Amino acid sequence: MSQFVDRNDINQALEVLKNGGLILYPTDTIWGIGCDATNPEAVEKVFQLKGRAKEKSLIILLHNDNQLASYVTEIPEVAYQLIEYTEKPLTIVYSGAKNLAPNVIAEDGSIGIRIVNHDFCQQLLQRFRKPLVSTSANISGEDSPKCFDDISEEIKNQVDYVVQFGQHTKSDGKSSSVMKLDSSGKFEFLRK
Repeated sequence: MSQFVDRNDINQALEVLKNGGLILYPTDTIWGIGCDATNPEAVEKVFQLKGRAKEKSLIILLHNDNQLASYVTEIPEVAYQLIEYTEKPLTIVYSGAKNLAPNVIAEDGSIGIRIVNHDFCQQLLQRFRKPLVSTSANISGEDSPKCFDDISEEIKNQVDYVVQFGQHTKSDGKSSSVMKLDSSGKFEFLRK
């Protein structure tokens, strides 16, 4: 179902992202806290807001699989097939992350990336021209919000911009599947 995306909503989110701030925004899975994935100070704010352990890596969103080569050193060919044929949102963990804020990359050098299929996210990412951090809009240890109304006031009050798009839309509240893919193309599911 396609909703109208307000340019002003996108512009305000872009302004905050460019200035190293945090946004609260809908994705193809659940509402997320987002920032510029290439800005270490912005990423640090996400960890602070969530009270999240630094060892727990974050995932990033891209709007197109053509962008993968900018952020991952080796992309197994099977990755493109998985992205093309997956029926539901799929986050793939790649080794050899590059050109990202060091604190967004896992200790082993990997990064989780999802090619997002969502009107607002795609338009925002196309205009921003950088990857976005996406982490569930909750304090670490609490349940992930299934819809906008489930997000705590604490989170809403501590981000720099709350996206208007999708606030009244109910999602199924499911996180993406997560798959770890090594450079040889072998993979394992971390979350189904």
